[in-house]
Amino acid sequence: MIKFNWEHIHLRSPDPEATAEWYKDKLGADVIRTPQPDGSTRIDLNLSGQKVFIAKAQPGKAADAPSSPYLGLDHFGLTVNDIKAAVAALKAKGVTFTMDVTTNRPGVQIAFLTAPENVSIELIQRS
Repeated sequence: MIKFNWEHIHLRSPDPEATAEWYKDKLGADVIRTPQPDGSTRIDLNLSGQKVFIAKAQPGKAADAPSSPYLGLDHFGLTVNDIKAAVAALKAKGVTFTMDVTTNRPGVQIAFLTAPENVSIELIQRS
């Protein structure tokens, strides 16, 4: 059987710098800026060990994302050890939540927040 491992998540944004700063400020991501031969700067993140690439969305080239649920990427999830504290800390930073802390099933609590470009992120605590 072939084994598959995570490589990266790729986001598109009209303002990659602002998007990177949001992930740094709100979720503690490390921002990696790499100068490119054309004089531009590539912006990547290290989000808890996961590589996240942020590419500039060109005007007229970005797809209109449908409302959830839809086919394709719906959200990505991050585990936390204290979901109520995480939600409170993020709300204090102005983060918008689409679902507050909810018990999904015994031993599993979840919450959903909205990141730049309407990216949905699930916070999950398993006991």
